[in-house]
Amino acid sequence: MKFIFGGLLALILLGLCLSRSLACACGCGVFDVGDPTMFPHDTGGIVFLEYDYMDQNRNWSGTSRAPAANNDDKDIRTNFWTAGAQYMFNRKWGVMAEVPYWQRHFETTDEDTGDIVDFDHAAFGDIRLRGIYTGFSPDMSTGVTFGLKLANGDHTYAGFDPDTSIGTGSTDLLLGAFHSGALTADNHWDWFVNGQLDLPFQHVAAYRPGNEVDGIGGIGYRGWSVGKYTVAPLLQLVGSYRERDGGPEADPPNSGYERLLLTPGIQVHAGSYTMYADVGLPVYQNVNGNQLTAAALFKINISHDF
Repeated sequence: MKFIFGGLLALILLGLCLSRSLACACGCGVFDVGDPTMFPHDTGGIVFLEYDYMDQNRNWSGTSRAPAANNDDKDIRTNFWTAGAQYMFNRKWGVMAEVPYWQRHFETTDEDTGDIVDFDHAAFGDIRLRGIYTGFSPDMSTGVTFGLKLANGDHTYAGFDPDTSIGTGSTDLLLGAFHSGALTADNHWDWFVNGQLDLPFQHVAAYRPGNEVDGIGGIGYRGWSVGKYTVAPLLQLVGSYRERDGGPEADPPNSGYERLLLTPGIQVHAGSYTMYADVGLPVYQNVNGNQLTAAALFKINISHDF
């Protein structure tokens, strides 16, 4: 029964990732889907620090690269820092909080002069608060998450457009689900899926970010050990879909996309510490209008169990 439930969950999440029935203009929502190191396995807590990097310097239209001259924006380069904590009170219920801090460089065309201008700004982003339920099975392998993205992040910096601001100015409902399971009897090979739906329900009058869904499916090998270190390579498929933005200050013709990334990663575990890193490589992108995309997405996460 557990395998059937997990298989159904995987199909649902994959369907969400690729569906056209759902809908950050900058493509950074995928960083909010937790990697396998954040799946709860026991009671107690985890604290973590994550760094993500994305340099969007290629103009894209539809499913192919397009001339840079077709897009007034030229480059969006961002360092994403996230500090967070997760705590499971028992084997059914837990909570999670994430506090982001972004450093962003933005190059665009001045509307009045036609010159290329650039802006640099750093600020705290929108805090995410979630509840976690893992009471579907004794091993906590299946769970759901639910919570809010707050509107505390900076969304008023004059140099950034609404769709490139560090904060969105919206309060969003966050709904997610995850599952992990063994592929082999010795538990050396496993598989996992994780997905999240982001639905803005309260926003400023001038801008409403599009609904977004992000999902991950992957496999990992956990049979390698070097001294006290356990080394686990992983291979993941990451899907994202976002609807067009809305509001008088939005740019609906040039917002909304679907994307698929092939993401190799590695997890190193030693005692109560875990390091996880991956590189996301786009294998399919389909954007509305003209939008800046990145050649690769980079992530590193260091966590401590207590």
